[in-house]
Amino acid sequence: MLTYLDFEKPIAELESRIRDMNNLESGEEINIAEEVLRLEVKRDKLLRDTYSKLTPWQKIKVARHPERPHFKDYVESLIEDFMPLAGDRAFSDDVAIMGGLGRFKGQSVMVIGHEKGHDTESRLKHNFGMARPEGYRKTIRLLKMAEQFDIPVITLVDTPGAYPGVGAEERGQAEAIARSTEACLGLKVPLVSVIVGEGGSGGAVALAAGNRVLMMEHAVYSVISPEGCASILWRTSDKAEDAANALKITAQDLLKLQVIDEIIPEPVGGAHRDHALTMKTIRKSLDAALNELSALGGDKLKTLRREKFLNMGKSGL
Repeated sequence: MLTYLDFEKPIAELESRIRDMNNLESGEEINIAEEVLRLEVKRDKLLRDTYSKLTPWQKIKVARHPERPHFKDYVESLIEDFMPLAGDRAFSDDVAIMGGLGRFKGQSVMVIGHEKGHDTESRLKHNFGMARPEGYRKTIRLLKMAEQFDIPVITLVDTPGAYPGVGAEERGQAEAIARSTEACLGLKVPLVSVIVGEGGSGGAVALAAGNRVLMMEHAVYSVISPEGCASILWRTSDKAEDAANALKITAQDLLKLQVIDEIIPEPVGGAHRDHALTMKTIRKSLDAALNELSALGGDKLKTLRREKFLNMGKSGL
């Protein structure tokens, strides 16, 4: 059964009534089919109205929805003949970041992304998508491999941020993030990055410094989590909603600021409600971006990518 967010309570009540009506046996006193249709029309309108005016804080909740598609779902639906590649060749394999070779619409690609997991066991295994240094060093290794064989790269970003544990810091977390970002910027093959859920801080940028940065309609992308921002500014995470409103973290805000290049529409009610339609729309956007970039040479791709990020913010000075 679908997990409902707190602001979806009226929608949940309608869908509960629809389920109850469908379980009733039709009688002469009431036309169940007509009543169900009426409730479904009302439900669909409420969904559209609710999701057309989500606040930044509500968008964060949608981006974190446990049933939202994750890396493995995208790979299964979009990538053929996927061959996972593991390890950073220095310490270990960090499964918070996964990657490998495959085919997207017949074209060889390197796919790299954060994996959060779907249940308690898998979330613990993947550390909730929070990578350690070895995850970013694995990313660097796969980026270099893609460049060596002239293969375009797709990155799928979905992380609250890099893991802040003592062991990760001891093994050079900041340095690994910086070098992964540097590797993205210096790449001489097309790099298309998609913010599919949470784009948290440097942990996201390390995979998202692409030629094209696409973002799902209800995803979020920020320099720090609202909870972290509130803890710094107000010494309490209770102000997280206020921080979310001030941070300009939504796809719509970031498109205006030219931080991202395109917003990918989500099904009404969010990507978690219709995985198939989500895959269809993201496939279309990825295909268009890769076709556009494939016409450019390696040096041009590198130059345009670096200029894109160096120019961010200049228009507001």
